[in-house]
Amino acid sequence: MASHQRQGVARLRRLVQGLVLFAVATVAGPAWAGESMTVAGIPLDFILFALVLLGVAVFHDHTLNVALVGVIVITAYKLAFTGFRFGDGLPGLVSHFAHEWVTLANLLCLLMGFALLARHFEKSHVPVILPRFLPDDWKGGFLLLAMVWFISSFLDNIAAAMIGGAMAHQLFKAKVHVGYLAGIVAASNAGGAWSVVGDTTTTMMWIAGVSPLQVLAAFLPSLVALAIVGVVAAKQQHAYSPILKGAHAHTRVDWVRVGIVLMILVFAILANVVVNVRYSEAAAHFPFIGMAVWLAVFFSVPLRRPDWELLPEAFKGAIFLLSLVTCASMMPVENLPSASWQTAMGLGFVSAVFDNIPLTALALKQGGYDWGFLAYAVGFGGSMIWFGSSAGVALSNLFPEAKSVASWLYHGWHVAVAYVAGFLVMVAALGWHPEVPHGGQEPPPAAGTAGTR
Repeated sequence: MASHQRQGVARLRRLVQGLVLFAVATVAGPAWAGESMTVAGIPLDFILFALVLLGVAVFHDHTLNVALVGVIVITAYKLAFTGFRFGDGLPGLVSHFAHEWVTLANLLCLLMGFALLARHFEKSHVPVILPRFLPDDWKGGFLLLAMVWFISSFLDNIAAAMIGGAMAHQLFKAKVHVGYLAGIVAASNAGGAWSVVGDTTTTMMWIAGVSPLQVLAAFLPSLVALAIVGVVAAKQQHAYSPILKGAHAHTRVDWVRVGIVLMILVFAILANVVVNVRYSEAAAHFPFIGMAVWLAVFFSVPLRRPDWELLPEAFKGAIFLLSLVTCASMMPVENLPSASWQTAMGLGFVSAVFDNIPLTALALKQGGYDWGFLAYAVGFGGSMIWFGSSAGVALSNLFPEAKSVASWLYHGWHVAVAYVAGFLVMVAALGWHPEVPHGGQEPPPAAGTAGTR
C-alpha cells in the first residue's frame, strides 16, 4: 500500500474513532427525548444523514466503515435527544428494530440470493452468445444496450451493467467510448426501474407492499430514456470503434443454469404474491420473500453448484446498503417536502450524487408518492454521474477512464437529457396518481398532471 493510501486510511480510522467516542459519550449522557436540534431550521437528523451520504461519496474505498459509523452516531443522537417513532430511549430503539427487522432481513436475503442468481446467469453463457445476433453498424451497439436494459429487468442492475461492459469490451476491441459506458449504466438502471426484481430500490418498494403494476408504470419513461441514450451512445461508439463480429461463435448455452435463474425468480414472485394476498398479517412478522429465494437456491444445489465464494463480498455490500436503509428509517420524514411529481423529479437529480437506497427508504417512510414516478427517478437518475449508482461504480472499476465526472458529463450528456425527457413524457401521458397516505385523505393532484392511468 502506498504511503498516501496508508495516511488516508489512518485519517479515516481517526475519524471513525472520534465519531464512535462521540456516540458513546452521547449515549452515556443525559437524554432529553423530543428535543430535536436544528441548524438553519434543518433537523440535525438530516444533517447527520447527509454527512454520512457525503462520506460515502468521498471515501469510495471505505464506504462500509462510513455507513456503520453513521448508524452508530445517528442512533446515539436519537437515543439522547429525539427518541424514536415508537418511544424514547432503549425501549424505543428496540421497538423501532422490531418494526424494521423484517424489511431488513428480506433485503439481506434477496441481495445475497440475487448475487448467486447473477453468477448462474453469467455462467449460463447467454451473455456471450447474444452478440452473435447483432448487426455490425451503430445499430449493433444500440441493440447491445437494449439487451442490457432487458437483462436488468430480471437481473440485478449491477450484474446487467457488468455483463454489458464485458460484452462491449470484446465487441469493440477493448476500445469503449465513455459516452457508451454511460449508456451501459443508463440502460441497466432504466431496465431495473420498471421491475420489482430489477433494482434494489424497486425490490424495497415491493417488500413494502407497493404493487408491481405501480412500479411497471416506469416502463414508459424507461423506454423513452433507452431510445435517446441508446441512439446517441451507439453512434458515439461506432464512430470511436466499430463492432467486431464473430466472438464466441461456438459457445453453447447451459440451459440448466437458465432454469435455475427462472426458478429463483419464480419463487420470489410467488412468495410475495401469496403472502401479500393471503397472509398479509404474517408478512409483517417474518421475511417470507427472502426465505423463498434461499429455498430455491438450496433446491438448485444438486443441479449446479452455486458460487458460494461470492457470499462474503456480497454480505459486505449488503450490510453497507442495510446500514444506509437503517439510517433512513430513523429520519423525521414529517419535515420533508410534500410528495409531488416535482419532488420526485428532484430526487432523481439528488440520486446522481447520493445513494438511491436511502432516498427510497425515506420516500417509502414518508408515503404519498406515485411509485412509478419514484421508481424511475431514483432508479435512472443515478446514471447522470458515474458514482451515482452502484452499477456505475462497478463498471468504472473495469474501465477506469470512466472515473472522471467532467468526462462523464461531457460525453454522457445524453443521460441527463433522457432522464428529463422520460420524466416529462410520464407526467404528460400518465399523470400523477399518488398513494393515499395511511389514515389520511386523498392528496390533491399536482398542477398540470391531468390524466388517468
